[in-house]
Amino acid sequence: MRILLVNWQDRENPLAGGAEIHLHEIFGRLAQAGHQVTLLCGGWPGCPQRAELDGISVHRAGTRHSFPFYVRQYYRRELAGKHDLLVEDINKIPLNTPYWAHEPVVALVPHLFGGTAFQEFPAPLAAAVWLAERPLGRIYRGVPFQAISESTADDLAGRGIPRQSVAVIYPGIDTVAYTPNAAERSPVPLFSYLGRLKKYKGVHIVLRAFAQVGVPGAQLEVAGAGDYRPELEKLADQLGLGASVRFLGRINESEKLGLLRRSWALAFASPKEGWGITNLEAAACGTPVVASNSPGIRESVRDGETGFLSPHGDAAAMAAGMRRLASSRELVATLGASARRFAETFTWERAAAETAAHLEGVLARGRRSPAGPPAN
Repeated sequence: MRILLVNWQDRENPLAGGAEIHLHEIFGRLAQAGHQVTLLCGGWPGCPQRAELDGISVHRAGTRHSFPFYVRQYYRRELAGKHDLLVEDINKIPLNTPYWAHEPVVALVPHLFGGTAFQEFPAPLAAAVWLAERPLGRIYRGVPFQAISESTADDLAGRGIPRQSVAVIYPGIDTVAYTPNAAERSPVPLFSYLGRLKKYKGVHIVLRAFAQVGVPGAQLEVAGAGDYRPELEKLADQLGLGASVRFLGRINESEKLGLLRRSWALAFASPKEGWGITNLEAAACGTPVVASNSPGIRESVRDGETGFLSPHGDAAAMAAGMRRLASSRELVATLGASARRFAETFTWERAAAETAAHLEGVLARGRRSPAGPPAN
């Protein structure tokens, strides 16, 4: 197949996150399998316009802010008519590719913001994101979809996308790089948060829950960067957490592995995720997860088996799960062993094979978007 990917960013972008990792893990494997894969994405100041990553030919047009204004023009000039199908990764504002693509379109959706945009962005920007997602059911009706969780598939169905048009293909996890090491487990109860420090991620709930654990010597390490860090540090002071909480800032892959291995549990309190890949990374390290029972997250944590789920926003309920683990190293080991077995069922090879089969099926059916012929 000749596949054109359209995404706002690539893996090398300084602002890249889980959506970019997911895209490259799957389509890099498809490129290695012999498929021709091209990625059209935004760039950043000073970046090269062309690159090759994981066997994918990368074309960069504009920046994070200007990409939606350049993407269609660049596509028409350089890429139109050269591929069998176009895969749009919708993880920010939709680019409405069914209106202008010459190839059949497949939409890949990690998650949609919906109302959670108002928890993070200023009201005008949040309203713009919310409004941009509203026409999804009309513009993309008839387009085949791939979602990374049942929760995302249900979200799409609620927006007018026929559920039978959505294939759920779970992400993978690198269970070779992420492995348990009991010798590295902290001698004292240690909880961790790993991810962006953004308001919508619910890190403040993790702090409030940790403040209620009440187990002497327990610690919390917060890894990640973001503009919400000053508010979180202020909250930690207000809660009197003192030296029991450490803010690590951005950490590299080696430090990340060490953090997950030494933690007694990972804590995650986001109101909505496409999947919760960090939960699976912790599970692969034999570390339980204490998390909100939120869309996406509830599929990456098995309550009572690989960790504990609590109602989103209920810090006391999250604290209860953390307290159970902090009071029993044996329970940590038991849930951690189950978590490792759970993580081993998710592989990028399986995700890539299922993606290839879905795309080949789309081509075999000769399906095209009913949005109308491409604009000239």
